[in-house]
Amino acid sequence: MPFLQQKNILIVSPQSWGNMMLSKHHYAIELAKKGNKVYFLNPPNDPLPAEAVDVKPSGIHENLFFIENKLYFPYNLKFHALSLFHFLMRRQVKKIVKHIPGKIDIVWSFDIGFTYPLYFFPSTTVKIFHPVDEPSSPEAIKAATGAVIIFSVTSEILDKYAHLTVPRYFINHGLQDEFLQQPPVDINDTKKIHVGFSGNLLRNDLDRSTLLTIVKENPGAQFEFWGTYRAKDSNIGGSGDAAQVEFIEQLIQQSNVTLHGAVNSGQLAESLGKMDAFLICYDVEKDQSKGTNYHKIMEYISTGKVIVSNNVTTYHDKPDLVQMIPERDSNNGLPVLFKKVVENLSVYNAAELQEKRKQFARDNTYTKQVERIDERLEQLLQHN
Repeated sequence: MPFLQQKNILIVSPQSWGNMMLSKHHYAIELAKKGNKVYFLNPPNDPLPAEAVDVKPSGIHENLFFIENKLYFPYNLKFHALSLFHFLMRRQVKKIVKHIPGKIDIVWSFDIGFTYPLYFFPSTTVKIFHPVDEPSSPEAIKAATGAVIIFSVTSEILDKYAHLTVPRYFINHGLQDEFLQQPPVDINDTKKIHVGFSGNLLRNDLDRSTLLTIVKENPGAQFEFWGTYRAKDSNIGGSGDAAQVEFIEQLIQQSNVTLHGAVNSGQLAESLGKMDAFLICYDVEKDQSKGTNYHKIMEYISTGKVIVSNNVTTYHDKPDLVQMIPERDSNNGLPVLFKKVVENLSVYNAAELQEKRKQFARDNTYTKQVERIDERLEQLLQHN
């Protein structure tokens, strides 16, 4: 029997469960589908009473549960007195563990914020560290302490943990099943090209000026945006500053822009399948992933349609999958590349290219990624 079946798995996430679904949310669902009892630990929640820990059914899958918890000490200690914060957090972790029915078999942490140190959890658990964002602080590196194995979506992130004597493996972003269940959609036969963009529009690392330039310079294209654009609707943050507000206002004012807001995976999959092309436009210097990989790429690839993007290192040698500019320090060439692609859409969306992209997506579903992780875990445990 595969190792990742009939286990009690605690997933430690730096982002709460909400409308915007990220890797850690999708892994939780996939692991629950495989017959594991999965407990998704949300970050500390202020509305709860002091010291409270609440384990409740998710309502998403019978094997998936949410854990809410409130600290008995100020969360701000983390930023001013980390040693004291962790001294107090050790007790909090014990309270959380006691609220989980049965023995925890696996602690699977995506927490590069070092909020819940892995070594605070019982020594009998298998501890997995799975950073999917760039570890840009010493704390993010220390967060891997106690892990027996590390997985990540980029080789650059894995290299940051080379000093640890534990196995490290590249596992690409996964794709949820909804994106493979959509019927094929022909290229629009109208004069209007539909360009898709999904993701949190409140992110400070969007290259807002370049994105607006592309929108304004291509009035013949209809730009469809899916993702949070109001701070009150976000579960994964946003800067909320004046520049961000101005950016959203400018987008709203463009006649060739539609903002759909956050939608569930099924709705997003259906909508992306109707697009002719996709745009990715982040400032690599500000980007939390440093232009190494993005979850949305796999969703776009699943449609078979062309992607125009800033430089992304994971796909630098895969032009059939992603059309990107070569520069790492500037997106000045992105508007030119975008115009070139949309003016030659029949070439970039040729049938053989679309099938190649779809096959790549089929090879990288969350089911496939869990199987790859399972294989690595079995190899590790056989040697220990």
